[in-house]
Amino acid sequence: MSLTKKARADMPESKCPADFDFFDEEVLNCPYEFYQQLQEQAPVYNLPGTNIFMVSRHSDVKQLLKDTTTFSNNFTHLLQGPEPAPEVTAIYQKAWQPVDTMITADPPRHKTYRTLVNKVFNAARVNAMEDYMREIAHELIDGFIERGECDFIREFTTPLPVYVIADQLGVPRDDLRDFKTWSDAFARRLSQLATPEEQIEDAENIVAFQYYFANMCEKRRKHPQDDMITDLVTTKIADPDTGVHRSLSMEELQSLLQQLMVAGNETTTSAITGGMLSLLQNPGQLKELQDKPGSIANAVEEILRMESPSAGMWRVVKKDCEIHGVHVPKDSLLMLRYHAANRDRALFQHPNDLDIGRKNAGDHIAFGQGIHFCPGAMLARKEMVVAFSALLSRLDNIQIDASQSDLAYWPNIVLRGLKGLHITFEKRVQA
Repeated sequence: MSLTKKARADMPESKCPADFDFFDEEVLNCPYEFYQQLQEQAPVYNLPGTNIFMVSRHSDVKQLLKDTTTFSNNFTHLLQGPEPAPEVTAIYQKAWQPVDTMITADPPRHKTYRTLVNKVFNAARVNAMEDYMREIAHELIDGFIERGECDFIREFTTPLPVYVIADQLGVPRDDLRDFKTWSDAFARRLSQLATPEEQIEDAENIVAFQYYFANMCEKRRKHPQDDMITDLVTTKIADPDTGVHRSLSMEELQSLLQQLMVAGNETTTSAITGGMLSLLQNPGQLKELQDKPGSIANAVEEILRMESPSAGMWRVVKKDCEIHGVHVPKDSLLMLRYHAANRDRALFQHPNDLDIGRKNAGDHIAFGQGIHFCPGAMLARKEMVVAFSALLSRLDNIQIDASQSDLAYWPNIVLRGLKGLHITFEKRVQA
């Protein structure tokens, strides 16, 4: 028996991936229905009108991350966009040109730089920073706690990781405003969504960053200090092409410093901000975390799963291949969607719900997998645990100030960060 017109109208509309425009700001803001449709109907999906294939299932993303022969990290050409304006190209030509070091390098070249950065981000160094991180977190809270309100991003989640990574690099505190401006420029460049005017502004800021750090590198060569820049300029590497031991070139230094700067603060800012928003939207979970601070480490893993501040990463297809029966031609682009994979129903029960006690929260791939696993993961986790421990021990009755918050996300394909979060609170009575 056929359905009546009214009955058909009352049925929920069935959707498919083609009903969504991934590049639309509304979809980027709230992509979860799109992700579910992808995982159920098109786990390898050719975004219409592009040579981009999006991979959304957790198991597939993990598997493809291991195949560095077929799927290359050498996506440097994507950073400039398809056709950079002559004005933008002219600005970049004033400084050092990009080279493939870590995130955009494949084996065996990748290993040279990754080994070096692993030494810079060694466990002993990160563990020794915990008390220092705690001091910074409490100093920041001291700056606004008496007011009972704050601009959470501007006054806490931005300065905390910026101070930490800048101090470790050796950047003076007086220069941190410029440091954040430069970091934002790199992040927006990654978005592939900047306007022509913004592209020019970003290029000027990135060149300013290069000259600043070139000067700092030369200072550290002459006067070494106990910081990461000194480690980078004084360490010898085996040349990836010749095997001859040498110092890093300025192009290599610029590339590594750029990656350390962006990875060291943008993603952590976004994770702490998004985590606080999720907790405020789930007051029962927030109260449980305040009552049981021993759960904070697991809650951080759940927040990383939910927020996935590195929402996805590019791979360049080096040869024709087939994934889930989908032909993927050579030179296509894969968008490995970490944000979708971390909401995969096949692995995470009720994936769109925050569950600070989730037993498999740590199965997320917010930091990637394999040889390109984020070298700053240990630092980010420690900063997040320190941040939430400090905040939840000192603030009570935390609320979102909707009149001053912008709970939309910046339009960015690769990075995911909230635009604005203003909170009110009371001072927590210490036991």
